[in-house]
Amino acid sequence: MNSSSFDIVHVDDKLYLKFSGELTLYNLTSFESKIDSIDFSKEKIVVIDFMKLEFLDSAASIFIYNLEKRLLSYGIKVEILCENSDILDILHLVKHQKEKLTKIPYHKRRNIIEKIGESQYKNFIGFLSFMAFMGELFSNNMHYLTSFKNIRYKEIAFEINESAVKAIGIVAITSFLIGLVVAYQSAYQLKIYGANIFIVDMLGISILRELSPLITAIVIAGRSGSAFTAQIGAMKITQELDAMRTMGFDPYKFLVIPRIIALMITMPILIFISDVMAVIGGMVVANVDLNISITLFLDRFADVVAAKHFFIGIAKGPFFAFLIATIGIYRGLIVKDDTQSIGFNTTKSVVESIFAVIICDAIFSIAFTNLGI
Repeated sequence: MNSSSFDIVHVDDKLYLKFSGELTLYNLTSFESKIDSIDFSKEKIVVIDFMKLEFLDSAASIFIYNLEKRLLSYGIKVEILCENSDILDILHLVKHQKEKLTKIPYHKRRNIIEKIGESQYKNFIGFLSFMAFMGELFSNNMHYLTSFKNIRYKEIAFEINESAVKAIGIVAITSFLIGLVVAYQSAYQLKIYGANIFIVDMLGISILRELSPLITAIVIAGRSGSAFTAQIGAMKITQELDAMRTMGFDPYKFLVIPRIIALMITMPILIFISDVMAVIGGMVVANVDLNISITLFLDRFADVVAAKHFFIGIAKGPFFAFLIATIGIYRGLIVKDDTQSIGFNTTKSVVESIFAVIICDAIFSIAFTNLGI
């Protein structure tokens, strides 16, 4: 390392700070103590002389910048003497970066048109991403079902147990209470007109055709759909999905398709259980509040409620299951590398699944009504 020196010289009305050799982090402390001992209150012009300086590092450049800024704040004029282009470049770079960092950025307030445009653009990009996911899902699904050897029965059985069998209790209780409440609220109005027996007609058609499929789908969306998002999102954060791809395993075949198939198989079964429990709930109210015996209730039910209403409700199950599973899994796959993203996408998956189920149910209702079914 070349020898370094620092001299303080007064010439006329100027104070010269002369640096020679090298000015680096290693010798900066000793020079800084000398500069701090100078009384700048009597000075008008300070010249920082780098004519004999051979090397200047970034730490020293920051020190010189701060010194110059301090002197200017005192009202002292600062001049820098230097002919070395490398030293001038690093001084200019440090000054530029410091001014860039201290400058407060001006944020233009966006108008309502810009906000709407940005929102719609994000929605459009999200729609394209979801359609890409659906395309990849269907291509993998077709390959998955081309041979019985490709079907992973163990994973499907596991998901049936996790997403459906363990959900039977909550679906049954919820449906029983819904049937109870609907029957109780209807019984009050029917008693006014002496039309007690018509509670069977109302409960049978509304529960089998609309309420049971919808309530079951909402419960499964909140329970199993959110679980799909959280599980796959956690696997993405812990890089398990990347590890599977590295080992040659396709996440679609091992994680996505078994969950969708399992939910599509079990949703009609859950709707059937929901039908039974909701009708039992309505039967209890009819017996207690309207004095309709169980035998009379069942006879009337068999006479006025056509089997088509039951099959329509059951037929909605696979469609609802597909929507819930695909939305839940898609939200899990787009989770970012932070835990906050899991919570956000889990919430979005439940909301979007319920919304999609309601839209699908409305389409079915309009189509079946127009077809006379």
